[in-house]
Amino acid sequence: MFSIGVISDTHGLLRPEAVELMRGSEAIIHAGDVGDPDILAQLERIAPVTAVRGNIDNAARSKSLPETNVLEHGSLRIYVLHDVQRLDLKPSIAGFAAVIFGHSHKPLIDWREDVLFFNPGSAGPRRFSLPISVGRLAFREGKLQPELIELKVQ
Repeated sequence: MFSIGVISDTHGLLRPEAVELMRGSEAIIHAGDVGDPDILAQLERIAPVTAVRGNIDNAARSKSLPETNVLEHGSLRIYVLHDVQRLDLKPSIAGFAAVIFGHSHKPLIDWREDVLFFNPGSAGPRRFSLPISVGRLAFREGKLQPELIELKVQ
C-alpha cells in the first residue's frame, strides 16, 4: 500500500491537526493557495511534497511553484492543479488515475471515466460554512481509495 496525504488552500495557516493527519504519508500533495512557502518546508519534513501554485501564491518563493504537477509512483500517475476549471487535457486518455485540485474549498470525491477527481477542501482559515478538511489517498492492489477527513477545530 502507498499512502498519500492531500491538502489544499492553507492560505498561510498550517494547522497542527492537518500536520498530524499528514503523518504516516509516503507522499504529500498540496493543491495550491499555499500562502506561506514555509508550509511546504514543514510538510517536506513528513514526506516528499508535490505542490502547485494557486491564485494567491504571489510571493517570490511561491511564484516558482508550477501551475500543474504530476506525482508518479510505479504505475500510478496523478495530475495536480489548483483550479479544475483550467484542466486542459483529458485525464483518462493521458493515463492519469486521478486529478487533484483545490480552489473551491469544497471537498469532493467524484469518479469520471474511471478517473478520480479529488478536492480535499480547505485546510486553512474557515470560509463561509464549509468544513476544514484534508484528504488521504491509499493506493492498494492497483486501486485508489480516497478519503476526506474533516478537521475538528475551534
